[in-house]
Amino acid sequence: MTKQDLIDSVASKTGYSKTQVKETLGTLLDTIQGSLAKGQTVTFTGFGTFKTYKRKARMGRNPQTGKEIQIPAARVPKFKAGKALKDAVR
Repeated sequence: MTKQDLIDSVASKTGYSKTQVKETLGTLLDTIQGSLAKGQTVTFTGFGTFKTYKRKARMGRNPQTGKEIQIPAARVPKFKAGKALKDAVR
């Protein structure tokens, strides 16, 4: 499902216009992204939790040349599915 598919589905189920749903979804995603950028955790009970974690620096390999390279440490987003989501998918 793409973002546009999600917008179409929500619009048809709620009766809101696609423009309203697109703006709302955009605001939701921007808010989640902003919270993660601040290092905050975003939790939707039953659905899941978005958070960031620190990935350590490590050695990697350039696939084109085979030369070893240093990959710097980074903070990356992570999603952990909640119980209700896991049960719905099973």
